[in-house]
Amino acid sequence: MRAFVLVEPGKSEVWDVEPPVAGPGEAVIDVERAGVCGTDVEFFTGEMAYLHQGHAGYPMRLGHEWCGVVSAVGSGVDPAWAGRRVMGDTMLGCGACRRCERGHQHVCEERQEVGIRGGRAGALAERLAVPVSSLHVLPDGVDPVRGALVEPGGNALRAARATEAGPGDRVLVLGPGAIGLLVAMFVRAAGAEVHLLGPEPAGGPGSAAGGGFPGTLGFEYVWTERTLPRIPFDAVVDASNAAHLPALALELVEPSGRVVYIGLSGAPSLLDTRTLVLKDVTAVGILSASPGLDAAIEAYADGLVDPRPLVAATVGLDGVAAVLAGRRPPAAGPGPKIHVDPRL
Repeated sequence: MRAFVLVEPGKSEVWDVEPPVAGPGEAVIDVERAGVCGTDVEFFTGEMAYLHQGHAGYPMRLGHEWCGVVSAVGSGVDPAWAGRRVMGDTMLGCGACRRCERGHQHVCEERQEVGIRGGRAGALAERLAVPVSSLHVLPDGVDPVRGALVEPGGNALRAARATEAGPGDRVLVLGPGAIGLLVAMFVRAAGAEVHLLGPEPAGGPGSAAGGGFPGTLGFEYVWTERTLPRIPFDAVVDASNAAHLPALALELVEPSGRVVYIGLSGAPSLLDTRTLVLKDVTAVGILSASPGLDAAIEAYADGLVDPRPLVAATVGLDGVAAVLAGRRPPAAGPGPKIHVDPRL
């Protein structure tokens, strides 16, 4: 089968490799669609922390946002799984430690992460093998585009719920990338007023309300740091990769409010905990989609949130290298997400 392989920083190839075989407790998935994530870009540039911590190494097979159809199962697996459309949890805990036993496999010290950590091959390939215990069935109403957006959606849903926002609340989301926009969608679905803060457009100073791609999604309040009005925010979500924004989130949130950190910067982000204490603020960190996957699937199936406009283009495996290098496909739309169909 064909698989995208990251050989070293900045160098990748599409290889013909042996197709995976389902081991005990595993299933083989024919991949329908996979998403390209900022984490994949960090592996491409060589900046990803796992490379320097010994959790990952080249050559590696990327792809942790995916959906597909079960084509084979290993021993000990119910044959009824064959033919089901599924997506899978990225985080694969050891299953035996205290954290796993408490249902926190996504922070297991010995975890594998599909396409990311521990040598577990990812979904930028025609097929992949994963434990059946990690699979989540997709209903008929969740097409491949939405299916491959369940993993980032689960992350975003957890961040949105961590704000505890609802009708009458005002929430600011820092960073209108794929995760930030998904957070904004889930917060809006909960009934809160949503504001977004992004960088100045490349062409010059940004406009205030309703600007850019977020405005096409129905978000009225879109700001830059220069134009952001000084109004109270009951919760602030940092979904950016800017090292200075976590501190700004704490500065902007109302006393007794909540700050949620889901973005990761390339450099340490410093917070003054005196501000955290004196404002009586609750701070929450979100790492994984794992606890939010089923709820994200349900939200997509019910039409509560429609993430499909976020996808700008779909490419084949041969187009992945250009995307990782920062080049958008020809005729790509304005959305922040690029998908991969390994069958193309």
